[in-house]
Amino acid sequence: MLRKKTNGVARRPQRTSILSKVGDTSVDRRAFLRGSGLAIGGLAAISATGGTVTQANAAASATGAVETIKSVCTHCSVGCTVVAEVQNGVWTGQEPGWDSPFNLGAHCAKGASVREHAHGERRLKYPMKKEGGEWKRISWEQAINEIGDGMMQIREESGPDSVYWLGSAKHNNEQAYLFRKFAAYWGTNNVDHQARICHSTTVAGVANTWGYGAMTNSYNDIHNSKAIFIIGGNPAEAHPVSLLHVLKAKEQNNAPLIVCDPRFTRTAAHADEYVRFRPGTDVALVWGLLWHIFENGWEDKEFIRTRVWGMDQIRDEVAKWTPEEVERVTGTPGRQLERVARTLANNRPGTVIWCMGGTQHTNGNNNTRAYCILQLALGNMGTEGGGTNIFRGHDNVQGATDLGVLSHTLPGYYGLSAGAWAHWGRVWGEDMDWLKSQFEIVKGADGKDKNLMQETGIPVSRWIDGVLEDAENMDQPNKVRAMVLWGHAPNSQTRMPEMKTAMEKLDMLVVVDPYPTVSAVLHDRTDGVYLLPAATQFETRGSVTASNRSIQWRDKVVEPLFESLPDHVIIAKFANKFGWADRLFRNIEMEDAETPNIESITREFNSGMWTVGYTGQSPERIKLHMENQHTFDRTTLQAIGGPADGDYYGMPWPCWGTPEMNHPGTPNLYDMSKPVAEGGLCFRARFGVERDGDNLLADGVSNPGAEIQDGYPEFTYQMLVDLGWAGDLTDEERRSIASVAGLSIGDTVGESDDGETQGLTSGDGTQGASEEVGEQSMSPFPSDFDEKAAGVNWKTDLSGGIQRVAIKHGCAPFGNAKARAVVWTFPDPVPLHREPLYSNRRDLVADYPTYEDRKFYRLPTMYASIQKNDVSKEYPIILTSGRLVEYEGGGDETRSNPWLAELQQDMFIEINPRDANNLGVRDGAQVWVEGPEGGKVKVMAMLTERVGSGVAFMPFHFGGHFQGEDQRSKYPDGADPYVLGESTNTAQTYGYDSVTQMQETKATLCKIMPA
Repeated sequence: MLRKKTNGVARRPQRTSILSKVGDTSVDRRAFLRGSGLAIGGLAAISATGGTVTQANAAASATGAVETIKSVCTHCSVGCTVVAEVQNGVWTGQEPGWDSPFNLGAHCAKGASVREHAHGERRLKYPMKKEGGEWKRISWEQAINEIGDGMMQIREESGPDSVYWLGSAKHNNEQAYLFRKFAAYWGTNNVDHQARICHSTTVAGVANTWGYGAMTNSYNDIHNSKAIFIIGGNPAEAHPVSLLHVLKAKEQNNAPLIVCDPRFTRTAAHADEYVRFRPGTDVALVWGLLWHIFENGWEDKEFIRTRVWGMDQIRDEVAKWTPEEVERVTGTPGRQLERVARTLANNRPGTVIWCMGGTQHTNGNNNTRAYCILQLALGNMGTEGGGTNIFRGHDNVQGATDLGVLSHTLPGYYGLSAGAWAHWGRVWGEDMDWLKSQFEIVKGADGKDKNLMQETGIPVSRWIDGVLEDAENMDQPNKVRAMVLWGHAPNSQTRMPEMKTAMEKLDMLVVVDPYPTVSAVLHDRTDGVYLLPAATQFETRGSVTASNRSIQWRDKVVEPLFESLPDHVIIAKFANKFGWADRLFRNIEMEDAETPNIESITREFNSGMWTVGYTGQSPERIKLHMENQHTFDRTTLQAIGGPADGDYYGMPWPCWGTPEMNHPGTPNLYDMSKPVAEGGLCFRARFGVERDGDNLLADGVSNPGAEIQDGYPEFTYQMLVDLGWAGDLTDEERRSIASVAGLSIGDTVGESDDGETQGLTSGDGTQGASEEVGEQSMSPFPSDFDEKAAGVNWKTDLSGGIQRVAIKHGCAPFGNAKARAVVWTFPDPVPLHREPLYSNRRDLVADYPTYEDRKFYRLPTMYASIQKNDVSKEYPIILTSGRLVEYEGGGDETRSNPWLAELQQDMFIEINPRDANNLGVRDGAQVWVEGPEGGKVKVMAMLTERVGSGVAFMPFHFGGHFQGEDQRSKYPDGADPYVLGESTNTAQTYGYDSVTQMQETKATLCKIMPA
């Protein structure tokens, strides 16, 4: 079932051989490793064990002291520590972080070869532009001036939304925050990053169930799990080091591992129970499990009574999903699901793990909410060994999401309301009238002026429609004319034939990346393309957030190579060009005119990210944790003694209040066994206090030590007054609250550090403020202070005082509510199964149709108008996609790494032998794979029973071929990846989630033909 993909002999690409430095003859693996400049003993089997890369050669090593520098791997979200060995400014070797509680001295193949990322010979070395069909080297000054002048002209002619700023999950937190702020100052919400196409449906589904849209526990906490349920995830390949934690629970707890996937993956090979089901039927599968749980009374009734709202409506829907109906829809036998349900019920607490197999669907938000509801029914939330452990894909996709590099929110998930902008305006010290003037004013449906400042932008999944759609059908005045792909691989997105057309219609295409990416070659443009070499994350410093919400610090390993520059420096160059750098960096220290101080950026977002608790992790505290990794427990993540005693590693957010409060971080969200001050929490009260007369607050339960032993709403200043706790605020905290409320307080009552009041606008745009005014009046504060400050809440109080006082009294600042099993604001309040847009089960389309066409995120979005067309006879095979252990993301970086390129040299499609025999396809043969929208790819066939009959799988890391044509000659000389191949997304089709516009890549149709 699991087969070796290559014979260890590297094949020569058309232009430059992987092994050109070694010789012209074929070599075995040992010769390859020897010739690659790294010691054989260091990485004898990098694909199998993730060994240690050591210095190049003892005999030839440079003289001088070896400096060891800690960094964090730049691939997946586990957050593995890399210890770089540097001599005379050259990165000569690396070790895995043995002290890191995350990787415990392990690396996967990608992590073990990460040194090559920084020292890679295939990197983009200097700014380039395409002119007359040829790549031309230019200076940074020329690049910024030409791009800047072109963008300003587009802005003047078509408005700020005609330039799309696409950010990156590869930026560190500081760069991600600065990027979102930069887009705001440019005047657009047309800004996004990879989270839109990997876990946006997770964030929406999970946040709307219990408050925060993130992994609730941690990789390490899986050690405590008594059962592990993985659905739509393949950690053995996508996050290999995470499997150490999964297998630890399996072995020490005898925890059954259940893997649900349409494909028998390397993760499934470790499973005690493998459940194969039809792609796109996750909700039906989970409801099938819950049918048995409810039928047998296995649910946690007390947990549901006290901490869950809406489960009765879930019961009504689940009752329809009898074992017979579940098998008809999913293909999974009811008897197997009964066994799985019994296993989960008998082995609690259990954890649920998912990844993009569950998210990338037109009803992905339904899938993620169904997974959450399963855990709520079993009472597995808010407990060690339980939770929803959502494995993120990129190294800082969690952080970039938290920092708001999204088209629908500002940093910290504040949204785009007037109150949200007012909050960040106060943080930035910005004149809101000036900031508003940067955005486009349009006429709304009611004929009144509407500022696009408060309107969601176009998501990255739909940027091509921002170029191709008729302007009269869009909720912005003009089309997208310039596209900036800043650390983003376009081959990770669907509908690539249309993307090619969109790229060719742009006035300007700008790519900012250490590698040129497929953006350089997909199109047939002869000019108007710029490639700017960004430095890697090993050539700068800053913080990065792992999937479990822990924040770690990367130190700079080497200076930027070639002519590359760190992303925050490039942002500063553009800000200077556009003329508002002084505003952008008003509160940020500058090391020179174009180098913002990273630590100063950290402090700025610390001052505003109250919602998710990115406020207590100062640069000093983060660095202290990195320096003392050995003091943290490998399971609890809590420091045992040492300078960080009591803290949880990386201070997983929320880390409440200011750094001076020394909150330890929150290891497991919603854990009511710990006091809030010690990392405990309840479910968040973000949906009001009642619904249709039902209580939405927790019923008679609270965290230990809480002075309110029942549910309560989110904290406002008014609530402190009503409780008699307002007197606990310091005068300085009151002054800050006053400034948020728009009150002017004299200097006679305690001065802030700078001796000034802020005199800023009021209005926080949040719910939960009471109109009742307390009796306290503290002179010389004005008599109407309590009344005016009543609505200032825990999210908008820049002093952190409201949070501090709430926690002092044992309460969570965000309230204490029930989780919401029914989300009345979503298209499907109760999660429903809906057939994919392209389904070959026409009988089920009639019973479980998709949505009606609708318009959101500025664009018309098709559902029923596509599904009504039956293409299943011509395109009978379900096509799905996923990851390989050797490569990551769009693959440009990893396919440019000789260590990894040697391991997997061919793009392929997995086909079940029955289907292959019926099609006349033999193993290893070239085949055409065509999607129903006309996109087609030419790839190698791999016959395997990993996929069931009627299903085919392709990895999504390849690019550089397009519909049978090799595009190697279109890359800048020396910057072409070693391995090229077709992108599965050339054959992938239209389809977007009903809430977030997540692309559908896991359940479309195709036909396969011998080439």
